[in-house]
Amino acid sequence: MPEVVEDGDVVLEIDVQGARQVLAARPDALAVLMLAPSIEAQTERLRKRGDPEDHVQRRVALGRSEESEGRSLAHRVIVNDDLEQSVDQLLAIIEDARNGILPRP
Repeated sequence: MPEVVEDGDVVLEIDVQGARQVLAARPDALAVLMLAPSIEAQTERLRKRGDPEDHVQRRVALGRSEESEGRSLAHRVIVNDDLEQSVDQLLAIIEDARNGILPRP
């Protein structure tokens, strides 16, 4: 079981439904939506992971249908077209939130 650290940051990789639940329980939580740069890129990433084609198609369709709600829940959106740059963006967003300079939606 992971160690819980008081006053630390917790990063969760969750879907839109999970984000909705977290934000309902913790309105002070920061939500960041990570998006693939395109549907084609998302499809290719899932295929490269070895996901079966029916799973790829379901995930892409679900992603399309949830993007609007995800954008409405998120405080920030990152388009993950370069992993290192996306990580840097996420760290900057977390730092802004720590410093109280991240406006809420």
